[in-house]
Formats: sequence, structure tokens, C-alpha cells
Amino acid sequence: KIPRSSKESEALLRSLLPEGEDVTLRPMFGNLSAFVGGNMSMGVYGDDLFLRLSEGDRAELLKVKGAALFEPMKGRPMREYVVVPRSWARDTSKLKPWVKRSLEWSSGLPAKKPKQR
Repeated sequence: KIPRSSKESEALLRSLLPEGEDVTLRPMFGNLSAFVGGNMSMGVYGDDLFLRLSEGDRAELLKVKGAALFEPMKGRPMREYVVVPRSWARDTSKLKPWVKRSLEWSSGLPAKKPKQR
């Protein structure tokens, strides 16, 4: 069963996104995610916030207690994404530098073209 994001977790995601950036929000996994250049950069999955990070940043964040690889389906981790510790939702000063890293990393990826319908 897919967890659904709460209004609070979606509000947290929105509050972390910088204004004026080329970031779009849209549903993903039945929750809300932020995209840069068509690439998913971060999102919420239930009450978890996940970030797409470079290999070095992932390794650094995974050393923090409570961080984990994002695994929307048991046994199928999305290796470029890390779930931040839930306790950080109460302290955005810890989240904001990681959000910046995620947006910078995602914006450097080749842009994805919208799918033709």
C-alpha cells in the first residue's frame, strides 16, 4: 500500500523550494514531488522527505542517524535518492542546505523532454 503525504508534509516541501527557480511540482508515487528540467529532485512519500543527491552527498547524508535510501517499493531502492531524518522536519535550518544541494545536482542533469501523448 502506498503511503499518502499529509498536508503538513506537502506544505514543508513547498516551503523549502526557492522562489523564482525553474522548479515544478507534480504528483509522483501518489504524493508530491519537485522537478527541475523534467528531472525529479525531491519529494514527499507519506511523511518522509527524499532528496536526489550526488554520490558524495548521498554518502555524507547516509551517515546521519535516521537517513536512508529511498525505497518506495520494498527491495527496490532508488539509489540516487535519500530520505532525510524525520526529525529534520522540525528544523528547516538542517534541511535547507541539503535541499540546495539536491536542486543544484538535479539542475545539472540533462533536461528531460515532456512525453508526447
